[in-house]
Amino acid sequence: MRHHRRVDRAQLADFLRRHRESLTPADVGLPDGVRRRTPGLRREEVASLVGMSADYLTRLEQQRGPQPSEQMLLALARGLRLTLDERDHLFRLAGHTAPPRVLRRDHVAPPLLRVLDRLDDAAALVLSDLGETLAQNRLAVALLGDGQAHSGLARSAIHRWFTDPAERLHYPEEGRALQSRLQVAQLRAAMTAGARGQAILDDLLERSAEFRELWALHEVRRRFEDSKTLVHPEVGRVDVDCQALFTEDQAQTLLVLTPRGPEAVERMRLLGVIAGARFAV
Repeated sequence: MRHHRRVDRAQLADFLRRHRESLTPADVGLPDGVRRRTPGLRREEVASLVGMSADYLTRLEQQRGPQPSEQMLLALARGLRLTLDERDHLFRLAGHTAPPRVLRRDHVAPPLLRVLDRLDDAAALVLSDLGETLAQNRLAVALLGDGQAHSGLARSAIHRWFTDPAERLHYPEEGRALQSRLQVAQLRAAMTAGARGQAILDDLLERSAEFRELWALHEVRRRFEDSKTLVHPEVGRVDVDCQALFTEDQAQTLLVLTPRGPEAVERMRLLGVIAGARFAV
């Protein structure tokens, strides 16, 4: 059971404001936009990155409002691009015990985030070794959907592949058998430690005959395909090249999907327009 302490409202407010003002739009993958009267990001911009209301962030910076939840603090740490040490400090200021630092962590490695924030013409996302989406740019959301909207075991795309038929709609029918084998091989490669991986394995062994057959093959694979074809409900098939950048412990991967061929370039451009329109709403 986590121990809850008193919120240091003054220090929390100052910490959040200083980190917000230290960031530029380019640091988080946003356009510069109009001229700014104050340094750093606007509260509205941070709020949109974090998934909270600007009013809630304003109250935190003005030493008002309720104690932030642990889930909200994790979102703030990600949106403000905090290091693990800074994240832990944020938790202490907010009266919470910092999450344990384990190999399979949800805190996105800052080097991967810095690269992700500078990619605006390719779909890019950060994945855990269990296939959980930890961060994605707007183009990746437009192409693949919001991978961070899931909870529980369904946070893992590996788990969703064998339990949610909608997950397979991202791939043409002729490529799904290969994807099934790759998903199973990736899970086996990630099974060196961790209760989350074991929970996914146990659930899939019970629920999916297809998974059981493929698991028995003992295939192990960490790397991603060099190229693939994806299917989008609005723009159709999109051929992409895949580049993967791993952290040193291989617990997280930055996956970059760039269009292959002029037709794919045009369809990715259309997705960029769609992503921009949805973000502006």
